[in-house]
Amino acid sequence: MINEGIKIYNHASNKISMKVLPGHFATSHSHINYFFDMTNLKIRQSEAREVARAISQQYSYNTVVDTVVCMDGTEVIGAYLADELQSAGIMSLNSHKTIYVVSPETDNANQIIFRDNTKIAIENKHVLLLLASATTGRTVMSALDCIRYYGGRIAGISALFSAVENVSEYQIHAIFNGTDLPQYNTYAAHDCPMCKEGRAIDALVNSYGYSVL
Repeated sequence: MINEGIKIYNHASNKISMKVLPGHFATSHSHINYFFDMTNLKIRQSEAREVARAISQQYSYNTVVDTVVCMDGTEVIGAYLADELQSAGIMSLNSHKTIYVVSPETDNANQIIFRDNTKIAIENKHVLLLLASATTGRTVMSALDCIRYYGGRIAGISALFSAVENVSEYQIHAIFNGTDLPQYNTYAAHDCPMCKEGRAIDALVNSYGYSVL
């Protein structure tokens, strides 16, 4: 049974908050002791806009962004982010002077792909990668490899929560990070202390949500 969560707030804006649930959770890459519930940040219009505004302020005016690639159901935030970036004077080299907002697919082999009709938003474009969370960095690396495979150039990486500061040579600009919840930990599945204690897994989780076992 999952316990009642606590709420944490972004340091820069008290309009941005996130519910954090303690427990024993399994992701596709690791086990974690807290789950960050980002549902409201992703689907509430007013909160998604505040998140987009906060993310846009993490990039300098001379950054070039042609496309925002949205992972983990962050499309609402991505659309607002494109608007905030343009309002802040961020340059786009697209001929129509507006920013693409696209999401990739995951195929049957669990590879991230873009279809022929959407890869025009990636090839030779400056791409900002937007994710809900990054716990180990493996999903980020897969997304970066995909963007580069289709000819994109990485303009930046942003996440609602990130437990890692950098992936490859890129900094992850996060709204929340490990300092917001110092007791947060991530473990390899074979080395999880909660498993060693015989504690059952409470739920399977990913960036979309959780499923109680």
